[in-house]
Amino acid sequence: MDIPFWRRKALPEMTLDEWESLCDGCGKCCLHKLEDPDDGEVAFTEVACRLLDRRTCRCTDYANRTLLIPDCVELTPRDLANIHWLPSTCAYRLLRDGRDLPSWHPLVTGDPRSAHRAGQSVRGRAVAETEAGDLEDHIVSWPE
Repeated sequence: MDIPFWRRKALPEMTLDEWESLCDGCGKCCLHKLEDPDDGEVAFTEVACRLLDRRTCRCTDYANRTLLIPDCVELTPRDLANIHWLPSTCAYRLLRDGRDLPSWHPLVTGDPRSAHRAGQSVRGRAVAETEAGDLEDHIVSWPE
């Protein structure tokens, strides 16, 4: 039986296509977050980045996202160790921490919609920036 690439390769050894395929399409990382300046604790909000398609949970301009959204974080193997706010279900975080992908992950199921079907995406729960108002009014616990 062939061992899947995410079990036999370290994150820095992956090809760009392999790296990109780790994204489960949940959209959780595209929710606005608030960081407490005193203790650094991060709180997720239900407010989605303006580039997130809230139905598909994919970026509408992925290639240009960091140009259009100055605080958009580009995940790379090198920077991954310094990104502490990734959701607990994120494949990048799980693999970084020596854990395996969840059973609902698209690479495991072969179904690109499996994160939605498992209730792991922001579909139906995220709010558009234009409808949000103050981010503090939209803090949620469900991304974790």
